[in-house]
Amino acid sequence: MSNDLPLNYDVQKIRDDFPILSTQMNGKPLVFLDSAASSQKPLAVIHAISHYYQFQHANVHRGVYQLSQTATDLFESSRKKVKTFIGAEKEHEIIFTRGATESINLVASSFGQRFIGEKDTLIVSGLEHHSNLVPWQMLAKAKKANLKIIPVLDSGELDMEAYERLLDESVKIVAVNHVSNSLGTINPLAQIIELAHKVGAAVLVDGAQSAPHMKIDVVALDADFYVFSSHKVYGPTGIGVLYGKEKWLEEMPPYHGGGEMIDTVSYSDFTVNSLPFKFEAGTPNIADAIGLEAALEYVENIGQNRIGQYENQLLSYATDKMQEIKGLKIYGTAKNKASVLSFLVDGTHPYDLGALLDKQGVAVRTGHHCTQPLMDRFGIPGTVRASFGLYTSYEEIDTLVNALQKALTLLR
Repeated sequence: MSNDLPLNYDVQKIRDDFPILSTQMNGKPLVFLDSAASSQKPLAVIHAISHYYQFQHANVHRGVYQLSQTATDLFESSRKKVKTFIGAEKEHEIIFTRGATESINLVASSFGQRFIGEKDTLIVSGLEHHSNLVPWQMLAKAKKANLKIIPVLDSGELDMEAYERLLDESVKIVAVNHVSNSLGTINPLAQIIELAHKVGAAVLVDGAQSAPHMKIDVVALDADFYVFSSHKVYGPTGIGVLYGKEKWLEEMPPYHGGGEMIDTVSYSDFTVNSLPFKFEAGTPNIADAIGLEAALEYVENIGQNRIGQYENQLLSYATDKMQEIKGLKIYGTAKNKASVLSFLVDGTHPYDLGALLDKQGVAVRTGHHCTQPLMDRFGIPGTVRASFGLYTSYEEIDTLVNALQKALTLLR
């Protein structure tokens, strides 16, 4: 395995941009390996938010005074940045939400209200986070529709032959993640979307785990909806994105009622505002939209392709190292995979391993990772998950392996 980095990829320089990475946990240098849950924030993001609150804050879209216009320009600049970051064609196809979870719930509610009827079919993959499963279960129950699941193979890949058999003209929407948060599987989106469109179904893609790791092009994918959360792509918490094709968003009813989403209001009725404001009721999360733009600029300046190349090298290195540990089994062995390592070790419980790693300064996630049905599919209670980011170093992988070996001497 070669440790050669992508051209000009200086991981130490990148790490210097993240103050938290120089701190300690339990008296040990912090080794943060839980970026799939929430990534750390660079100084560029922290400073952008702080500067806004110190010098630029006002409500947006409503004030004629200069400060409000400045805040509005900053807020809408973030929308423009998101548009280019995911390759969308139109700014008004970008809707700001509280996160990927709300984005999915918005589509399930509004698309469901307009387009789903009794005996229609919804398809969800067996790899989904609860956020991309439960809203569709709720919709299916409310509409008396059918919910079908794409099976998962032992490798952690979707059974595409089974998927094709599920498709017919009763299918109205397919919901699938781009990258599995539990196993790291990168799904064949182009094929999934093409097959769905052949039967007239829309496709929602949960991109929460793909946006930090790869270049996104929603137009090339022909995705009908694409969602992601700021906090997983080195931005602040509390804000997320829904991309939707204009044709769907125009037909869908509003999700929330209140200010901003209306055009006119009387005591008897109202008319809705144009896109994107139709789906953005209330004062938006202005500061975190500004922070999101700073985060996306930060990622673009490094380069999504270079980040993906570096993380793939890390994953290969870590996989080789972990497989040397006796009794360790990796869950998720897809050929096309992002930088996630989920594993169990014979005779140990994931929570025990996680706690002992924590004592050594290593932060990993343990449990079912909000994918309980997927854990049931493999007949396990959960896993230990180490997930990498653009700031993860080879030295941290070595520390993880060494800490894991020390933990196992206590548990065996």
